[in-house]
Amino acid sequence: MIILKTAGEIDTMAEAARVVAETLEVLKKEVRPGITTEYLDRIAEENIRMRGALPAFKGYRNYPRTLCASVNQEVVHGIPSKRVLKEGDIIGLDLGAIVEGFYGDSALTVAVGTVDPAVERLIRVTEAALYAGIEQAVVGNRLSDISHAVQTCVEAAGYSVVTDFVGHGIGRQLHEEPQVPNYGKPGQGPRLKWGMVLAIEPMVNAGGSAVRVLDDQWTAVTVDGSLSAHFEHTIAIQPSGPARVLSQASGARLHGRA
Repeated sequence: MIILKTAGEIDTMAEAARVVAETLEVLKKEVRPGITTEYLDRIAEENIRMRGALPAFKGYRNYPRTLCASVNQEVVHGIPSKRVLKEGDIIGLDLGAIVEGFYGDSALTVAVGTVDPAVERLIRVTEAALYAGIEQAVVGNRLSDISHAVQTCVEAAGYSVVTDFVGHGIGRQLHEEPQVPNYGKPGQGPRLKWGMVLAIEPMVNAGGSAVRVLDDQWTAVTVDGSLSAHFEHTIAIQPSGPARVLSQASGARLHGRA
């Protein structure tokens, strides 16, 4: 069942999503060669709690950390560790927060130092695919219009979308109905209605779409070892006009520690 949110509930979700967005802005500035993903996780939890929110991922289905930090061929759900980031790596940062019982969720992919132009292009196309999907998130469209827009953008650039993981509804639960695939024919699925809140999240591989989950039962990697990028926003369908992007930073006022 798809749960429609009230205007007040959407405002609360915007607070949670803004905490996530501003924390991600902090983390972006902390990403550099020589730091560990564990360090980023610590900064993430400190910033979320300093804002009066709770980490959404820590303890979720026994996930051990606040942040998902996925490096290079890791698609999603990379567990922060003592792994040291190197020049030329890319890292997907996926984060959630809870405010007054409502969830916010967002992700982005960041270059570590200087990367090849081809790698920059993968990141750029993945972000563009996210916004192509968001453009379709308007009252009267079908859910698969979002999915089709993402897939079209990605495949036109010569990349592949991950099909094993999808976006999702979000609210008082981190994952609610409906699922939001990043592929499919247009004009299918439920009509988009005012009050729907969705987490749209393209996961894009430079090579094939196949992924597998490592023995830690969390980290998903590309089967062919190709690089993968990930972007995500929490958005709310509006009564008319474009969707409201809830996970936008108004300025990262908190900071990390060296």
